[in-house]
Amino acid sequence: MSAALLLILLSPAIGALALLLVPQQRVDWVRRIAVASMTVALGMALWLVTHYDRSAGGYQFQVHLPWMQSLGIGFHLGVDGISVVLVLLHALCAFAGVLISYAVKQRVKEYYIFYLVLITGVFGVFLSLDLFFFYFFYEMAVIPMYPLIGIWGSDTKEGGVVRFSKEYAAMKLTIYLTSGAVVALIGLLWLYTISGLRSFDLVALEQHLIANPLPASLQGWIFPLLAIGFGVIAPMWPLHSWSPIGHAAAPSAVSMLHAAVLMKLGSYAILRLAITLLPQGAQMWMPWIAGLCTMNIIYGGLVAMSQKDLKFIIGYSSSSHMGYVLLGLAALTPLALNGAVLLMFAHGIMTALAFALVGHIYDEAHTRSLPELGGLAKRLPFLATCGVIAAMASSGLPGFANFVAELLVILGSWDRYRLQAILAMLGIVITSVYMLRMVRGVFFGNLPLALAHTRDASTPFARLPYVALIAALLLVGCWPAPLVRLIDVSTRPLIARTIQPAPQELRIASELPR
Repeated sequence: MSAALLLILLSPAIGALALLLVPQQRVDWVRRIAVASMTVALGMALWLVTHYDRSAGGYQFQVHLPWMQSLGIGFHLGVDGISVVLVLLHALCAFAGVLISYAVKQRVKEYYIFYLVLITGVFGVFLSLDLFFFYFFYEMAVIPMYPLIGIWGSDTKEGGVVRFSKEYAAMKLTIYLTSGAVVALIGLLWLYTISGLRSFDLVALEQHLIANPLPASLQGWIFPLLAIGFGVIAPMWPLHSWSPIGHAAAPSAVSMLHAAVLMKLGSYAILRLAITLLPQGAQMWMPWIAGLCTMNIIYGGLVAMSQKDLKFIIGYSSSSHMGYVLLGLAALTPLALNGAVLLMFAHGIMTALAFALVGHIYDEAHTRSLPELGGLAKRLPFLATCGVIAAMASSGLPGFANFVAELLVILGSWDRYRLQAILAMLGIVITSVYMLRMVRGVFFGNLPLALAHTRDASTPFARLPYVALIAALLLVGCWPAPLVRLIDVSTRPLIARTIQPAPQELRIASELPR
C-alpha cells in the first residue's frame, strides 16, 4: 500500500496549507487541524510498522514518480526496517509536540504552519530514496528552525542577565547546519558524477556501486565529506556547540523535535548514505569517528553535570547520548548497528518526554534554574512521576528501551573498540549522576514560596502526550524483540556488504528473541 507513505508525508503538509485558509483568530480550528493531521500520520506510521514484511526485507511500500529524467531525479519514496522505525519515532514525537504546543499563545497560526513544515521535512528525509529529494527535505527540516526559535523561543538568562539571546541561538544553529549541509552536498554531487550512473536514485546507486565499487582511495575522500557534513546535526564533537544553545532557546515542542528527531537525521544519513554507498571509506574512517564519539559521551556528560539550566542539562545529555549512536555505527557489527538504530528510537522518545516536562515546569514556575526550584512533587505529582521515569530511562535502567539499546551498542562494539566501550559504560554512570541530581533539585526538598501557585497537568488531554511517550519507552523496553527484528532485517545485509562480522557476533545476533 504505497499510499501509506504519501499519507504520512502529505498529512502535515496539507495541514499547513489548510491553516493558511483559517482566520487568525480561530485558534481552536488551528489546533484541531494540526492535531488531526498528526493523528493521521501517527496512525499510518503504526500501520507501516505492523504491515512491513520482515521475511521479504528490503525497501517496501515504494512510490516512484519520474521527474527530471535527464538528470536522473525522481520522486522515490520507500521504507526498510531502519527507516520505518524512525518514521514511527517521528510520528510519536510530532504528535506529542503538537499537543504540547497548546501552551503557545502568540501568533498560533504562524507557529503551527512552521511546525508542520518542519515535521514534513523530517518525514521526507526518512522516506526519500532519491538523493535530490533527500537533500531537499533535509533543508526543509532545517530552515523552519530559525523562525521557530527566533520568534517563539526565549532568551537564556543566568542571574537575571541574558546569557544567550534567542536570535543568537537561532542564527548559530542555522549557520552550523547549513554549513554542514553544504559540505555534505559536495560529497553527494561528487558521488553522483563519479559513479557514472548519472542518477540520484538511491536504490539504483546502491546496486550499481555493489557491482562496480569505487576505488578505496576515492571512497576515502568522499566518505568524510558525508560523515562530517551530516555529522554536524548528529551532533558530532567538536561540531556540537550549536545544539545545547538551540535546545535552550527553542520553545518546548521545538526542543522535543530538535532532540528527538532532528539530531537523528545526521546519524541516519551517515548510515543510509555514507556507510551504504561507501563501505570501504567507512572502514577507513570509522576508527576516527569511534574516538570522536567517546568525546561526545564523556565531555557531554561532564558538561551536563555542571549545568544549572534544565534545558542545558537535557541538551548536553542529548549530545552525550548521541555518542552511543555514533559508536554503534562506527563498530559496524550486527549487534552494534541494531543497538544504534534502537537507541535513536529510545533516546528520541526519552528526550522528547524530558523537554516536554521542562516546558511545563517553565510555563508554571517561569524559571529553569535548578537553584530556584525544588519540592515541586508536592504541587506537580503527575509531572514528578514522569520526571523520575524520564531520569530512569536516560540512566539506562532495565525495563526501558534505552537499556536494551545501550546494551546492544556496548556488546556490539566490545571486540572492535574495547576502550571506547568501557568509556561508554562510564558515561552511563555520569548520566545517572546528573539526572538524579536534576530530579532531586526540581521535585524534592523544600517548596519555595514563589512556586506555591504551580499547577499539575491534571486533565486527560494534558496528560496524553506524557502517557504516550512513557508507554512507548516501557513497551519497547520490556518487549524489544519486534523492533530489533525489524531493524535487523535491514542492518544484516548492510553489514554483509560492508565488513565480515565476527562469528560470535553472528551467533549472538541470531539468538535474539524473534
